[in-house]
Amino acid sequence: MKESLEGKRILIIGQVWPESRSSAAGKRMLQLLDCFRQWGMDIYFGSTAHKSAYSDDLSMYDVQEVTLWLNDQRSDEVIATLNPQVVMYDRFMMEEQFGWRVTEQCPQAMTILDTEDLHFLRYAREEMIKKGEKDVNPFLYSVRAKRELASIMRCDLSLLISKYEYDLLTHKFKIPASILYYLPFMEERVSRESVEQWLPFDRREGFVFIGNFIHEPNYQTVLKLKKEIWPLLRKKLPKVSMHIYGAYPTQKVLQLHNENERFLIHGRADDALEVIAQAKVMLAPIPFGAGIKGKFIDAIHVGTPSVVSSVGVESMKRDLAWGGFVTDEVSTFVENAIALYTDAALWKEKQLLGVSVLNDQFDQSYYSSDYKNVLTTIFINLQSHRQDNFLCEVFKHQSAQSTKYMGLWIEEKNKS
Repeated sequence: MKESLEGKRILIIGQVWPESRSSAAGKRMLQLLDCFRQWGMDIYFGSTAHKSAYSDDLSMYDVQEVTLWLNDQRSDEVIATLNPQVVMYDRFMMEEQFGWRVTEQCPQAMTILDTEDLHFLRYAREEMIKKGEKDVNPFLYSVRAKRELASIMRCDLSLLISKYEYDLLTHKFKIPASILYYLPFMEERVSRESVEQWLPFDRREGFVFIGNFIHEPNYQTVLKLKKEIWPLLRKKLPKVSMHIYGAYPTQKVLQLHNENERFLIHGRADDALEVIAQAKVMLAPIPFGAGIKGKFIDAIHVGTPSVVSSVGVESMKRDLAWGGFVTDEVSTFVENAIALYTDAALWKEKQLLGVSVLNDQFDQSYYSSDYKNVLTTIFINLQSHRQDNFLCEVFKHQSAQSTKYMGLWIEEKNKS
């Protein structure tokens, strides 16, 4: 009988405790936890971070919580005591901090890296924008890229939320496809019954944008709206408001609020889906970033069409289909926003196109089943998987582990 993951112990090492009401990353983690729960796994979540008032209640997912420490031997004791058969890191930085400890304490544990998005790609695009360049390629070959790619190579499997990023790793950086898995957001299909319950065109008001302001691209998006797009839109639609929501707004975000201009900074939304559902159109001229944008998934779930930048939907838009418009030109962006806001038939057409995008590309039942099959196959064939990808073992070798010895040095320094 084929061995299964049921009853196997998994330890997730997180940079922060999940906050699904604050970020798409938090929602993503809950989706993964729900998979492990449905598969009957024994789930532990550990982090060095302090919880916030917005941290999710992980007991709802049958998760047991453990405390970890940075550069501290007590983390070794926790890992050794748990002796997990599977370990997942929620960002490459966590693999850098704890990967060598996991290898020493439980070398036979299968290791998974959930990349969230490729950090080096996001930062390369940010540097390109800052320097006024058009080509991102020179900025990809960074120290950050070396760190993240090395982390991917040290893990048995890395999860990519974006097909674009999967292709980037396999084609440009020649990372073996056998250690990568494309796993987008796993969403419930939008049903006809859900569509019938959405607020209609004539009962919605305003434009909306939402995003966690710890994430720099979200702040830059609001700046672009404020400085370039909203002045033009206001001239055409003077009685319409621009609503900005997002967790952890700083003073530089709050100071953009201007009631006379109807540019309204609301801060954290108690219910993100509700505020998006009340708006007529989402505007998201995202200048740089990576991964999949949870805000677009949410918008589709409540029937709110969007006008977005190309980088914002690179991992979601296939062929020419999108539940709204995609453009990087300010004048075209404004024209598209006005058209969606004023044309009920066009608005409905784009709304339903969004449903097709979500149902075709992010089907929860398909990806949950396929992900389970992939993990199970690697788990029961771990030795041969590592032999087939022996270069990955080279990256784990102590001669390549600068992160380990830096961590041990800090640990000893903290004792003195």
